[in-house]
Amino acid sequence: MSKKTRSPKSPDQAPSPRPAETPAVKPEGEAAATAGQPAASPAGRAGSEPPRSTPKTVTGAPGSKPVAPPPAARSVGKVAAGRSAAVAAPPATGAALPASDAADQPAPSAPGAHPVMLAAPVDAGAAHPIAASAPGADEPVTPVEPVAAMPAEAPSLPLADAPPSAEPPTVEPAVAAATAAQPSEPEPEPEWAPPPPPARDSLFIVHISPELAPVAKVGGLGDVVFGLCREMELRGNHVEIILPKYDCMRYDHIWGLQCTFDDLWVPWYGGAIHCSVYFGFVHGRKCFFIEPHSADNFFNRGVVYGFNDDIWRFAFFSRAAMEFLWKSGKHPDVIHCHDWQTALVPVLLYEVYQRMGMTHPRACFTIHNFKHQGVTGADVLSATGLNRPDYYFHYDRLRDNHNPQAINLMKGGIVYSNFVTTVSPRYAAEAKDQGQGFGLEPTLHIHHAKYGGVVNGVDYEVWNPEVDPLISANYSVATLERKYDNKRALRARLLIADNEKPIVAFVGRLDPQKGIELIRHALFYTLAQGGQFILLGSSPDSSINAYFWGLKHQFNDNPDVHLEIGYNEELAHLIYAGADITVVPSRFEPCGLIQLIAMRYGTIPVVREIGGLADTVIDKDFSHRPLHERNGYVFRDYDEAGLESALGRAIACYYQYPEHFRELMKNAMRCDYSWNHPGQDYLNIYDLIRER
Repeated sequence: MSKKTRSPKSPDQAPSPRPAETPAVKPEGEAAATAGQPAASPAGRAGSEPPRSTPKTVTGAPGSKPVAPPPAARSVGKVAAGRSAAVAAPPATGAALPASDAADQPAPSAPGAHPVMLAAPVDAGAAHPIAASAPGADEPVTPVEPVAAMPAEAPSLPLADAPPSAEPPTVEPAVAAATAAQPSEPEPEPEWAPPPPPARDSLFIVHISPELAPVAKVGGLGDVVFGLCREMELRGNHVEIILPKYDCMRYDHIWGLQCTFDDLWVPWYGGAIHCSVYFGFVHGRKCFFIEPHSADNFFNRGVVYGFNDDIWRFAFFSRAAMEFLWKSGKHPDVIHCHDWQTALVPVLLYEVYQRMGMTHPRACFTIHNFKHQGVTGADVLSATGLNRPDYYFHYDRLRDNHNPQAINLMKGGIVYSNFVTTVSPRYAAEAKDQGQGFGLEPTLHIHHAKYGGVVNGVDYEVWNPEVDPLISANYSVATLERKYDNKRALRARLLIADNEKPIVAFVGRLDPQKGIELIRHALFYTLAQGGQFILLGSSPDSSINAYFWGLKHQFNDNPDVHLEIGYNEELAHLIYAGADITVVPSRFEPCGLIQLIAMRYGTIPVVREIGGLADTVIDKDFSHRPLHERNGYVFRDYDEAGLESALGRAIACYYQYPEHFRELMKNAMRCDYSWNHPGQDYLNIYDLIRER
């Protein structure tokens, strides 16, 4: 408790100084009663502060004014001019009261409550002293050095400007009766509070991933790894990330990059490859980058993917990551690996490193896309030191479900991991039961007890219109009109017409999975319905890129169209903030981040009812959910008519019912698709597999 300073008193409130010749001697009986009690700490000395008293009003006879008790610090009763008062000696702390006095004392207050102090006896007609202010009043309550007890025969002390009197003032019978009958304060009812969460241990988690936003980002995998790691750190866990050291990384986003392990030899084809390990911070995340010194030139190729030996490149990375953990003495609680590129990590953990004594870690394997599985021949086994091909070619281990002469890296990750997740519950069910597993359905059925889906989150530190530094005007639900400042800025940057038309946008990878036929149709349909269309994206397939370059040349002079073939992070932020509608007509979609980011920026998603899109977007017109939970437009069939049914309704609502469209924008912005809920889901998974 902080010390309080004594408030200045007015001259008429200050008591007269005690006569020097009157010694403050305690009577023998009273001294005996208080023997052994500690002395109260004076104000300004070390010790606990005396409890403050809560003034209690005493009601007098009818027509009389209420009597308020003086502060505990004021032990001298005050009287009006022309009257006198006697100084009452306060009982020592803990002293016993006479029986007659104890009967008149109020009931003790509840624990933690302020004691009730009654006023000194005064005459009914006398002016009463002003009580100490309650907490929050102008005059603070200040502890004052206690006054020593005086003998009964000691003469009374005259107050300033008041002549001494022979008798103390008396109390009216009605006042005394009311004082004795005054009930004690009722005990306050405790406010309900939820029980605190149970204490849990901090975990040591290592993510082994081929991507991390923003230093090595190709698709949504990099965003997921960064956001999940950040959420785990916010929850008090120690998180590290292991990545290949690509020559094409965004080194401007790495702080303090330095070599920390320069003598790592990774077994490879019966020999070993020398590697260096670098450490640096990526926007606060602790990252290790493995650089092999090999003629194979694994990660110095200018791009992340797209080579015929990609399987060997990432098989080597998986072995190098595990060798680094072993040689550096790291024994994490959980090793979390992602997609087929790191699917050999659980296999190596349980077939190689566990036999060497690395028995503590557990493996969690997240599949972001079942389409790419890493199907290859037996050579990769001997390259990584898994030298028993007959053993690993068993159907229950790595052998591909359809090609008995091939191994499937993703299948190995499923078999050897302690838990397998996908990026949405709907996609998990579609992969296991509806043909979206691309041949791995039998394996998923066998291991269904350790398989589930967790919807990805969005990092609201990066994708948030309230604080986004890459947009022209920050805004929120309460200031939604500022979104249209971004719309004007987007049109000015891309040189398209500034009018009242809605902007329909697509941001993402131009991949057959994303429904490129329907993206093309959305362009023509939007123009026919009186809208504008913006596209930002590229494809690893040169033929798809060439087709969209042709469209760009076709619409080069159209003031309502802009196609940006490539990817620009800064432009992506401005498109999300300035567009009115975004289309995601995917053929299949594990989760999708486009619609989650768009909703955060108040841009209405038009999506196909598949995978994670169905888990996150609720149709405005055809849903049993409450109106405030609906946040977009959904179609089911993968054809042009299906797309038109949803996109047409969105554009019509924009033109004909602008108030409804604005409420839909607010609903979308209120949706919470941060990493808060997925983070707790993954912690539950980690706690589960630690017991296995």
